[in-house]
Amino acid sequence: MKSYTQKIKSSKVEGIIDEIIDQYAYADNTQRPWIIGFSGGKDSTVLLTLVWIALQRIKSLPNPFQLRRPVYVVCNDTMVENPIISAYVEKVLAKIEIEARNQDLPIFVKKTTPKLDESYWVNVLGKGYPVPNNTFRWCTDKLKIRPTSSFLHEQIDEKGEAIVLLGTRYEESSTRERSMKKHERKGERLSKHATDVNTYVFAPIKELMLEEIWYIINVVESPWGFDNNILFQIYSDASADDYECPTVVTNKEHKSCGQSRFGCWTCTVVKEDKSMSALVDKGQSWMAPLVEYRNKLVEERNNPEFRKDTRRNGASAIDDEGNSRGSYKESYRAMLLKRLLKTQKEVQKDHPEVVLINNQELIAIQVTWNRDGYFDKHVGEIYREVYNKDFMTNNIKSLGQTERRIMQEVCDDRPEYYHLIDNLLEIQESKTLLISKYGLHNDVEKQIERFVMRE
Repeated sequence: MKSYTQKIKSSKVEGIIDEIIDQYAYADNTQRPWIIGFSGGKDSTVLLTLVWIALQRIKSLPNPFQLRRPVYVVCNDTMVENPIISAYVEKVLAKIEIEARNQDLPIFVKKTTPKLDESYWVNVLGKGYPVPNNTFRWCTDKLKIRPTSSFLHEQIDEKGEAIVLLGTRYEESSTRERSMKKHERKGERLSKHATDVNTYVFAPIKELMLEEIWYIINVVESPWGFDNNILFQIYSDASADDYECPTVVTNKEHKSCGQSRFGCWTCTVVKEDKSMSALVDKGQSWMAPLVEYRNKLVEERNNPEFRKDTRRNGASAIDDEGNSRGSYKESYRAMLLKRLLKTQKEVQKDHPEVVLINNQELIAIQVTWNRDGYFDKHVGEIYREVYNKDFMTNNIKSLGQTERRIMQEVCDDRPEYYHLIDNLLEIQESKTLLISKYGLHNDVEKQIERFVMRE
């Protein structure tokens, strides 16, 4: 027999499902697509679970003609996600995609990633962006908002409007509650999106408490057939102490596991990544090199020895005490890249499937260095030092050995001219590796000016 507490929770869950059914099938007679932001965490898992159950019930109606609105499960991959969460989400998304087809439901998985020239490593190691902090939090926009907004705008262009379903809850923070209520309209389920026109927001689980979230995960069977115990265990392992993971419900099988947050393994906005450290302490020792690398990023961020006295746009970046606060120096970027590749090599001893930086990003970093006029270090050379092998770089350094020998002979009495021509060729070759050729002419001129100034 269910306890009184369980009956209240079950009633609340049924109320949310009924609300979703009404909004999907009856209250809105348009075909505006629903877009669910899915991270694989507890809140987005509960949101998708309740929406899925609602669609199943609509399908079971005598005339399920209302089941026509597409529901997109959109997962944003920043490319620097916590590897454990990333692997878990990949498996969940694959299962969602298969089961949606098996159950003949209009649920579609969409994965978004940042553009190559806006990825974390291209920004930090290529362009020299200082790693994010609370006053310069460039990562959220480039890695999360822009990729997802791009997909959202595609849907708006096609359908005219779209509805975004969020797993946000009032209880998360007073700031979150104020932000949510600011855009709500009294008596209406949908609120206007804060930034995107023709976009509405629906937050069905906004009034759920943390205990209720864990109740649903523990009690309601995953409609796409995944084992929710895996998610619970991840949260349990990532809790920094026992106080974050109490059992707060009467039935010992229905556990609560705090609200540990997962994000990018490189996150430097927080002073300490407690979830990563907790995972290492609880047996995931292979992740220790990631924690060490991330902590070094925090430790060295404000060291003026590693920073230029100008920003990338040329503006002065010297503080009142005379310290340089601009972009990272090229030599430091090269050092960070070598350290990252060593970290990746160490991690891959036990987990060869983990890729911290991919070949496309390595190529884009080299292209950026070329166009910035930095030729003292080459990505391929750094990679070879770490892995003792080459990685595919398409046509970087594509000039043949014969042509290179002839050019050296012609410039025998002025070897500096050989290096200038070689550098200019690298800059020119870069245009084939990036979609945009914008600024290539200026890059060539700047390199010639640097050469003349040295002369």
